[in-house]
Amino acid sequence: MNPDLDLTLERIIRAPRAVVWSAWTDPAKFVQWWVPAPMLCRVERFEARSGGALVTRMSEDGVEFVPQLDATFLVVEELERIVFTNAIDSAWRPANPEPVTMAAEITLADHADGTAYRAVVRHADPASRKLHAALGFADGWGTVTKQLADLVEELR
Repeated sequence: MNPDLDLTLERIIRAPRAVVWSAWTDPAKFVQWWVPAPMLCRVERFEARSGGALVTRMSEDGVEFVPQLDATFLVVEELERIVFTNAIDSAWRPANPEPVTMAAEITLADHADGTAYRAVVRHADPASRKLHAALGFADGWGTVTKQLADLVEELR
């Protein structure tokens, strides 16, 4: 990890790793936690495999959905790691998305209390990292991680 380029979030989730993995790889579960409530998420494409698409839309009113993420899964290692980027869109075209280009790595590990969850979001330069932090990385990613934890802790 490079503190000048990366933002990190870590949390112990009180659910087995397989349950957390399922919430990350099952689109029906993913939509329940991926955007901060009360926003709603819709999955347009979700191919949880290396090279697969990750395309979501979000809505404030449940009627009009606007683009949220158009990304590609780079690595999907069952029960252990997911890496995706918005630098390559779902059609495998180079992208320059607003407001920041990033690559996110999610890792899951067994923990005595459930699952050690870690998200590292990498940026190309310090300015992009700083912008992402200023736009609310900690609040946004923190909120959706809490929503993920709440969902899977109910399911376990």
